Amino acid sequence: MQHPAAPSPYDSLPPLRREVFEARLERWLPDLEDALRPLYVDPGAVARRLVDLAARAYASRTDDLHRLDLERSLAPDWFQRPEMVGYAAYADRFAGTLAGVAERTPYLADLGVRYLHLMPLLTPRPAPNDGGYAVADFRSVRPDLGTTDDLRALTRRLRQDGISLCLDLVLNHVAREHPWAEKARAGDPTYRDYFLVYPDRTMPDAFEQTLPEVFPDFAPGSFSWDDDLDGWVWTTFNDYQWDVNWANPDVLCEFADVILDLANHGVEVFRLDAIAFTWKRMGTSCQNQPEVHALTQALRTVARIACPAAVFKAEAIVGPQDLLAYLGQREHWGKVSDLAYHNSLMVQIWSMLASQDARLAARALQQLPPAPSTTAWITYARCHDDIGWAIGDDDAAAVGLSGFEHRRFLSDFYAGEFPGSWARGLVFQENPATGDRRISGSLASLAGLEAGDPGSVDRILLAHAVVLGFGGLPVIWMGDELGLLNDPDWAADPEHAPDNRWAHRPQMPWPLPPDEHGIQEGVRRLVTARAALPHLHASVPAQVLDPRDPGVLLVARRHPLGAMLGAYNVTPGPRHVPLDVLRELGLDPESVVDHVSGSTPVLHDDAVQLAPYACVWLTA
Repeated sequence: MQHPAAPSPYDSLPPLRREVFEARLERWLPDLEDALRPLYVDPGAVARRLVDLAARAYASRTDDLHRLDLERSLAPDWFQRPEMVGYAAYADRFAGTLAGVAERTPYLADLGVRYLHLMPLLTPRPAPNDGGYAVADFRSVRPDLGTTDDLRALTRRLRQDGISLCLDLVLNHVAREHPWAEKARAGDPTYRDYFLVYPDRTMPDAFEQTLPEVFPDFAPGSFSWDDDLDGWVWTTFNDYQWDVNWANPDVLCEFADVILDLANHGVEVFRLDAIAFTWKRMGTSCQNQPEVHALTQALRTVARIACPAAVFKAEAIVGPQDLLAYLGQREHWGKVSDLAYHNSLMVQIWSMLASQDARLAARALQQLPPAPSTTAWITYARCHDDIGWAIGDDDAAAVGLSGFEHRRFLSDFYAGEFPGSWARGLVFQENPATGDRRISGSLASLAGLEAGDPGSVDRILLAHAVVLGFGGLPVIWMGDELGLLNDPDWAADPEHAPDNRWAHRPQMPWPLPPDEHGIQEGVRRLVTARAALPHLHASVPAQVLDPRDPGVLLVARRHPLGAMLGAYNVTPGPRHVPLDVLRELGLDPESVVDHVSGSTPVLHDDAVQLAPYACVWLTA
């Protein structure tokens, strides 16, 4: 077939390595051209630029990374396997520097971690910088964390222990101090076109008729005036974060080059931050536009050509009706992100624990179609961010609830304001116009450990069990495996004081405290049990069953080796699972094994008995 001519970097490559590149190009070029066609006037010219970038990156890739590419090509399900368990942390809060993280790798390996997501570590603008998400230089590491050489050394050390590094790549915007923005402010028309700049309020006002506000408290509106630009620049998040213009193919090529460079530093997973916002269209929310998925396909295809060991993770915290598209639908099936956050599962975990009822969760989770079999959900109970109560009105109505009232209940409950609440969260970004109140707080504090509630440890372990037993790639937020509470001094740093999300971003307490509550032991036991269960391979869909007992979430997984049933009691009282649920899955109640306890379950009155906040993972 015809394709852009291989550029000069091939000249120095051995013939076999050139053949490998040509074979990949033969395989992936049609997908690249399909992705570019709806985006740009001259997709062929853009394809040639991207192939040239891929060739140069391929030619400079080290032998050990080429070997990793081969291994991943032979085992493309590597990130779907049940032994894959993730961990997320800020590098400085976990171990001070990148070199410090490398020194702590044995702790992660011992915990069973195979995937490490380090929060933004590329050079940001000076504070405020949105926790590092206002990037001023994609080509360097924060000086306080180390250098790009330290990054390479870290990825090598992690690979030795079978751990893949995930880094954030902010796609929607750059810092006002980024070189592209500096050149735009200096009057360079080429770089001015990297951004969305308007001479007056006509267009911004028209767009803002349908744009939601991300930070209504401290960054209202979506446009900011800049004197140097002499115009209004699009700023979805903060006035110092300038949205880039993805309709300009130069922007796509720049980001492709950044991805290839970081992949050659050993980065294996790219968290595509704020991906939902990247394409703008008048009269819409400017989120989840079809072009977003074409852009992702283009970037992923370039990576498949040059560095197929790398995979993409969509940071798309969107409604269930929009979420699956980030893993691929219709023409993009299996061609966009490999991973995406299962935000709905996280929200429903906290909803179940507060309401002591699994019916809304079951209804909501049943509405999400199965993901492509070559992809995986990122499952999690907590992360670096706040919790937004993404409870759909239709789902709530289907189980006899008011969506608005339930969201208000959850905000009140987790802020500790509802009578009898054991949670100790903090309200984040209250919007009086809509009644929206998001919540910050660590898993342990939200689960009642800070309040001294006697059921808190069981709730903490239950939340981990749901995440680890749902399939996909579960990720533990730093310190949750220890039961760390909200940081009481989170506001002592003036840079953090306006943002209470820092309450659940404490320092890792080395040396680790004694396992006073058994949380560390419990989490390790769950991770070990998960790794031995092929039923939890991400290609096997999770089937949420209708609850038989309103306080028990039932999740079935139908694997060729047989079925698995996960049952989770979200109440402080004993509950049960009727044995006919097992029989319908082909499981003999007399011979099933519970992999959480390692023993046979308690059977009584023709049911599996569950203690308060207990769970079972049952297989033949």
